[in-house]
Amino acid sequence: QVQLVESGGGLVQPGGSLRLSCAASGGTFSGYGMGWFRQAPGKEREFVAGIRRSALSTYYADSVKGRFTISRDNVKNTVYLQMNSLKFEDTAVYYCAAGPQIYYRNVGEAETYDYWGQGTQVTVSS
Repeated sequence: QVQLVESGGGLVQPGGSLRLSCAASGGTFSGYGMGWFRQAPGKEREFVAGIRRSALSTYYADSVKGRFTISRDNVKNTVYLQMNSLKFEDTAVYYCAAGPQIYYRNVGEAETYDYWGQGTQVTVSS
């Protein structure tokens, strides 16, 4: 059983930056692909970014490509989401998730992931 705990959310102005962290425990972190999803009020949960176990491949939603960067530290059992040039529409609860096998065809599907964190709120507002 893997436990995931997100942190780093908060209030930021448009154009600003935040770095989210997701600390994993209770399992072999390096054995899981990791993803970030988000859910805005009244909207469905959507894929943001994913990274394979080895970190050699990363994937991004078109809406965040070039602004967000996902990375992982398999020693610290943590995955990160660096968010730059934030926009109003990035406001959402951000969730990290872990799955045993992710690749380009399934990285954006919630069913790919077995474990989820509780989420951290990101609010972009002036």
